[in-house]
Amino acid sequence: MQRSDFGDQPCSLARTLDIIGDPWTPLVLRDLAIGISRFDAIQRNLGLSRKVLTQRLQLLLEHEVVARTAYQDNPVRYDYALTEKGNDLAMVLIAIQTFGDKWIFGEAGPPLQWRHLGCGEVSTVVPCCEHCGQQVGPGDAVPLRGPSADDAAYPELTAAIDRWQALAG
Repeated sequence: MQRSDFGDQPCSLARTLDIIGDPWTPLVLRDLAIGISRFDAIQRNLGLSRKVLTQRLQLLLEHEVVARTAYQDNPVRYDYALTEKGNDLAMVLIAIQTFGDKWIFGEAGPPLQWRHLGCGEVSTVVPCCEHCGQQVGPGDAVPLRGPSADDAAYPELTAAIDRWQALAG
């Protein structure tokens, strides 16, 4: 099956999905985020082929989401780590995890939790406004045209934004 190319669309979500839009890449990123940093360890943990893991890591390297550092010379072997860009992308994965914790695992409880280093408590990670610090959830924000918006290419999106703006005043 041919994978669609979203990399040219004028949409941040589409272009991000172009990087992480297969089932394995988010899991590779999850492993890196929790400290599984070597190829063989990631492969064992996920149970995927060397070829697929090599392809996913190469894509993440090309997009500067991960960096690698050699830890052995003969043969050359690498440790992989998230870059600043990768850490930002990891926040997307935490949002997906939060959905799964609530709607997939429900009362059984999540299989992985996070301890906030600032206060020491187990917590979920929630998005907040970078200006006032208040938590932002559905219905707490409305879409606006951004600097690279392309109204001609996406008239339906433009119309939807206009409707939101009319509702928000």
